[in-house]
Amino acid sequence: HEPTQQQRNPPTPSSLSCRLEEEKKTETTTTTTTTTTMAIIKSGKVVIVLSGRFAGKKGVVVKTFDDGTADKRFSHCLVAGIARGPRKVTRSMSKAKVEKRSKCMKPFLKYMNVRHVFPTRYTVDMDLKKTVADEDLAENKVEIKKNLKKIFEERYLNQKEVTSEKKAAGSAYFFQKLRF
Repeated sequence: HEPTQQQRNPPTPSSLSCRLEEEKKTETTTTTTTTTTMAIIKSGKVVIVLSGRFAGKKGVVVKTFDDGTADKRFSHCLVAGIARGPRKVTRSMSKAKVEKRSKCMKPFLKYMNVRHVFPTRYTVDMDLKKTVADEDLAENKVEIKKNLKKIFEERYLNQKEVTSEKKAAGSAYFFQKLRF
């Protein structure tokens, strides 16, 4: 009958305190991760959806809910994105053909957990808060999607008229197909 590991080397008070400190560190890192994530995810930020029906699609954060709501008790955000992007356009195509190829764009609008979106470094200056109001979302989702489609198409066709370089790079990235 051999003694077990604990019987051979009983824990010392210093080793117990080290374990407690490690546990405290892991607890604090999980809480700071969610707060830093919410600090990064703000309205206008381009995100990539990680899970669900629209996984791998790009979207723009419309509104964030840091502490959650009564029905969703977790931090989440309202994301408006492109379910089906514009078709490929070349320089030799006419304006009419470019417009026709951009008509096939299909938007989506969804509440998502912050852990299910990946924030990118890009931001877009599309003002979607006016188009998408929380009160109207339940009843008029079809009309809101139509308005989103108009906004996305207009921005896609007029990308060169964006005010700052940073916003221009964000809108160019938003409309590019994700390569993976």
